Amino acid sequence: VQLQAFGGGLVAAGGSLRLSCVASGRTFNSYVMGWFRQAPGSEREFVAYMGKIGAGPKYADFVKGRFTISRDNAKNTVYLQMNSLKPEDTAVYSCAASRFRSSSPDDYRDWGQGTQVTVSS
Repeated sequence: VQLQAFGGGLVAAGGSLRLSCVASGRTFNSYVMGWFRQAPGSEREFVAYMGKIGAGPKYADFVKGRFTISRDNAKNTVYLQMNSLKPEDTAVYSCAASRFRSSSPDDYRDWGQGTQVTVSS
């Protein structure tokens, strides 16, 4: 599946952004969709994933209560609503597709190009 992420930008601390990731193809429903992020000089880290139809989300501890992942299967789109943003949330955010409910980037085969999120203090 091909993925395209967008919606990043520059926002002040405490602000919000909503990222979107649009998938091509007719098998979107069969994938677990995840968001990951990578800051300069850091490893890629798990942010959240949303399971297939009827399966719930999972979040990294550092975003619980601030970020919400959702998906619209009719639009082949997964979203990441980010509220109460902090400067340490600054990173390139990428969406990815997997057959498994996993927080490991190694389990995700297909990746979008990433979108930059910068949070100013």
